Amino acid sequence: MNIFVTGGCGFIGSNFIRYWNSMFKEDKIINLDKLTYAGKLSNLSDIESNKNYEFIKGDISNSKLIENLLKKYNPTFIVNFAAESHVDRSIIYPEKFITTNILGTFKLLTNVNNYFSNLSKKKQDDFRFLHISTDEVYGSLKKEDAPFKETNKYFPNSPYSASKAGSDHIVRSFNKTYTLPTLISNCSNNYGPYQSIEKFIPLTIYNALNNKKIPIYGDGMQIRDWIYVKDHCEALKTILLKGKPGEVYNIGSSNEEKNINIAEKICNFLDFSIPLKRNKSYSEFIKFVKDRPGHDFRYAIDSNKIKKSLGWEAKTSISDGLELTIKWYLNNKEWVKESSGKSFIEWIEVQY
Repeated sequence: MNIFVTGGCGFIGSNFIRYWNSMFKEDKIINLDKLTYAGKLSNLSDIESNKNYEFIKGDISNSKLIENLLKKYNPTFIVNFAAESHVDRSIIYPEKFITTNILGTFKLLTNVNNYFSNLSKKKQDDFRFLHISTDEVYGSLKKEDAPFKETNKYFPNSPYSASKAGSDHIVRSFNKTYTLPTLISNCSNNYGPYQSIEKFIPLTIYNALNNKKIPIYGDGMQIRDWIYVKDHCEALKTILLKGKPGEVYNIGSSNEEKNINIAEKICNFLDFSIPLKRNKSYSEFIKFVKDRPGHDFRYAIDSNKIKKSLGWEAKTSISDGLELTIKWYLNNKEWVKESSGKSFIEWIEVQY
């Protein structure tokens, strides 16, 4: 079987490709990536020589390229990770997010739908298009609110989440109008190996190890439901193999933590494993900075639907996941060095 992945050189995409390759070694994986700031060939250097893996540099908005690739490889599954995904960047460059996440997804779907309409009945029955989205489309929760369900209304609060909400609606429309067998997953905050240094957990690890300030927006009381990326990849596999076309599946781990608590957990682990001199703590590098505009207070996911209907649930606790993540960054210094130019977050602090 051939599986076509877009945005596969990014954080979650590269972890998914590696996971799928480990589970289904005979499947051909075609990875299309534009290689923007978050997409790196080095994220998949360990499998780039695999005969069943192929990388193509390209944009999902390039209709002729997509048409040719679909004809050449005849994929059974298409998994769309391709997206601009950094909230801070979306505040400053919103047009890029609209262009990639909405228009790009529309152009990709148009080509996929044309491809699907020419498949045999048997191949149409097997075909799936999985669109990877985010819990941020649902907006922000108060502390006492119930976690997000698939039936929650969309209330996006940033250009990023608004663009992802738009792409979700377009995917749904292609299922309802053209009967394209689409699936949508809305996942909580991911963390793990190969995540961009700009993101909160890698930035905290990197800055702590380099004795630099660890920026925490506002008072650090914002709450996120954190999921280890391998658990997310397993959920996506389950949705592709067992999910019902036209359905939405929320993916979470019920690991709700305040941002400040995550930073302190990382600092505590480093205090124990790589202690600083003179009994100092890495937590001394934590600095509260001006909050970003439209910062959502809390995300939380109700995963009962995917648990009950598909039999998936997250396995990794936040403590185990953080330990695995920190150790990965400690053991992959060359990757970190390549990825750690001047932090975008530091520049954001100056702006706000």
